Amino acid sequence: MSDLTGRTVDLGAVSPARSRHAGRRSAVAFTDELVVVGTATGELRAYDRATLDERWTGGTDTESTSVVSLTPFGDAVVAGERGPEGAVRCYDAATGTLRWRYATAADVGPPQQPTRFFRPFVVDTVSDGERLYVAARRYERDGERRSFTSAIYAFDAGGGVVWTQRADASPISLDSDGDRLGVAYNRCPGTHQHGLLVLDAETGTERYAWDPGTDGQRRVGDLSVVDDGVVVASHGDYCGYRLGDGGAERWRVDLATPAEVEGETLYAYPNHVHATDDGVVFVTGNTYATEGRETASLHPREHTAFGYTPDGERAWTTSVGGFAGELGADGGRVAVPGAQHFRTREAAVHGLRVFDAPTGPETSRETDGIVTAVALDGDAVAAVEEPVVYHDEGTERGRYRLFFGTA
Repeated sequence: MSDLTGRTVDLGAVSPARSRHAGRRSAVAFTDELVVVGTATGELRAYDRATLDERWTGGTDTESTSVVSLTPFGDAVVAGERGPEGAVRCYDAATGTLRWRYATAADVGPPQQPTRFFRPFVVDTVSDGERLYVAARRYERDGERRSFTSAIYAFDAGGGVVWTQRADASPISLDSDGDRLGVAYNRCPGTHQHGLLVLDAETGTERYAWDPGTDGQRRVGDLSVVDDGVVVASHGDYCGYRLGDGGAERWRVDLATPAEVEGETLYAYPNHVHATDDGVVFVTGNTYATEGRETASLHPREHTAFGYTPDGERAWTTSVGGFAGELGADGGRVAVPGAQHFRTREAAVHGLRVFDAPTGPETSRETDGIVTAVALDGDAVAAVEEPVVYHDEGTERGRYRLFFGTA
């Protein structure tokens, strides 16, 4: 990979990630003057964009809480937790003063067990400037039965709840244009059976719903709201869709659909999508086998970025190396963080890659550790690197640090 220019800031000690993914525990976002990091111990650290001097810190330092989402909201920045209370916290961007806090556990319930995967989880936060939209969920297990309790919120600037939408399904991402709010549900084990809801952003009322129509709990991995509809990455059938307003299908493309490799049927989930008027970028994740989670082979389109035209014609495709937990996007440019490839465990895949939706790869940076969170603002890029130890190697690679540079 070619080097992005940039600087790093140490974020302290953190237990290293392991071969398998344990979920998000860091976040990063830009404001006009700051780059803000949410840490694995629940803290926020704000740094000056010009100098990288620390401007303020906020939050609590605890092993039971991590910041997993960050969003600018007017003159504030909002953090979403994975922790016992699944809190949403709003801070004054200039001073770091806590303005308001909301515990989503009051709605989705407290953790069934005091371990990470059972803690309430603020999976996504987005803002249209006037409102803040939040998706929170809680996982529960009773023997072989798995269930989710979730809530979608609209908050005003003072932290008041304007409306709430609840479900017994697992939301995974949000996107809004100020008029519409799209909600993607990646698992639907209960009565809620729609992978996509499009809500009126003002009132929270449902405008329409869509689903890939597949068997099983898996439905939608991500969505991107566009002027004339929504673009969807489908977990149900491993395809990408462009929908018109109302949910009518305009086109569908195969991304990581089942393929026969050395006697096994393999697939990979399309986990991310970002769309503009100029193009669409999809990113796929890990290989799985239909006969079980373990396999010695790899799907030919795992860990891949695909570029499509607005009409659904493929323009380019390239590897992203390892698992991407999220995307950072600004306009038609997309930054993809590269974390573990848990099947091959190749450290060479760790890094950060930047793409242009219409034309493909632009630049990249290799890292020793895994890159787990990323933000893009014009030509400024920020990313969080975390240390990792693969189980069959035993060597700790990388450090917990912020990368800030030019893309």
